[in-house]
Amino acid sequence: MDDRAALNGILFVLHTGIPWEDLPQELGFGSGMTCWRRLRDWQPDGLWERLHLALLKRLREHDQIDWNRASIDGASVSSPRGANGPGRTLQIGANSAASVI
Repeated sequence: MDDRAALNGILFVLHTGIPWEDLPQELGFGSGMTCWRRLRDWQPDGLWERLHLALLKRLREHDQIDWNRASIDGASVSSPRGANGPGRTLQIGANSAASVI
């Protein structure tokens, strides 16, 4: 199976959330197990980082990145004060609600 078919199979599984073994053969992506093996083999090789950087480069060249919709997650940014752990959660109601579970 060629790399493009494997990549499309990987993206299909990740997008739909189906189990690897349920990847439909008629889509032409090969078996789910083959796609999973490619994903496993490509991860330590840094393929995904290189692919991400190449896509960003191409988007920048064509002015296709809309930074108005950019967001960032606190897990990927250092705290300005160097906090080491999660802070105390503040109670927002007067009384705590009873558990419904």
